[in-house]
Amino acid sequence: MTLQIAYSPCPNDTFVFDAWAHGRVPGAPALDVTFADIDITNGMAERGEFDVLKVSYAVLPWVLDEYALLPCGGALGRGCGPLVLTREPGAGGPAFRTEGPGGLTGKTIAVPSERSTAYLLFRQWAADVVPGEVGEVVVMPFHEIMPAVRDGVVDAGLVIHEARFTYQRYGLHCLADMGEHWESTTRLPIPLGAIIAKRSLGAETLKLLADSARTSVRMAWDDPEASRPYVLEHAQEMDPAVADQHIGLYVNEFTADLGDAGYAAVRGLLTRAAAEGLVPPLGRDALSFV
Repeated sequence: MTLQIAYSPCPNDTFVFDAWAHGRVPGAPALDVTFADIDITNGMAERGEFDVLKVSYAVLPWVLDEYALLPCGGALGRGCGPLVLTREPGAGGPAFRTEGPGGLTGKTIAVPSERSTAYLLFRQWAADVVPGEVGEVVVMPFHEIMPAVRDGVVDAGLVIHEARFTYQRYGLHCLADMGEHWESTTRLPIPLGAIIAKRSLGAETLKLLADSARTSVRMAWDDPEASRPYVLEHAQEMDPAVADQHIGLYVNEFTADLGDAGYAAVRGLLTRAAAEGLVPPLGRDALSFV
């Protein structure tokens, strides 16, 4: 059996899936891998494409009838939330210097997707912190956001992935950390990316997939150098040191198993988002694995 899977070329995904993708996980199904950024895989999930996908937790309410959330392989964590960036004080306008987050009222902000965890965290943060509505929200590929902020195309940008390590290179200023706000108000880890698989594969196959993902990440931890060629091949424009930081931040105990805290974080994020009309409400057993 060969399964079609899509995940991003980011270091955390290639690190997690290296052993499995290269046939080193005993008993695991073979994988036919497609690389796509998460905004693309979110759309794939909504259309029912592929057997297994890495998606944003924010898209789950639209896809859980057809897909099951695997209890491992994804990205949650602490200190790893999306950032709102502006140009350096002096270039970004006086409002940000004097008003902080309040300076976003009526401003244009670029986001990587409106169906992303980053966007849900941003909207919840803005509801708590920005004393008025933000202005226009512009969706851009995440790699275009920092140049757009730097060049004044937008007033601020919501960034994800390795951008939290590299935004200073663009002369940008971190206005706020969405993860810090989430953690301080919930005491829960930040839910970012999920692994989902088609329910039609059946309970036994779903369990095998979870076991395979868990084994693959543990093999990567046991021998980090084994995954390095795969990681660097698909992170060609990323400094190897940044790739290591990326893996260290996004691959952690929640990758091996969501656990009670992980499930609480996912349900907490989506329950509040549903209450604010951002996503459909979750059914009682929507997050059940099998």
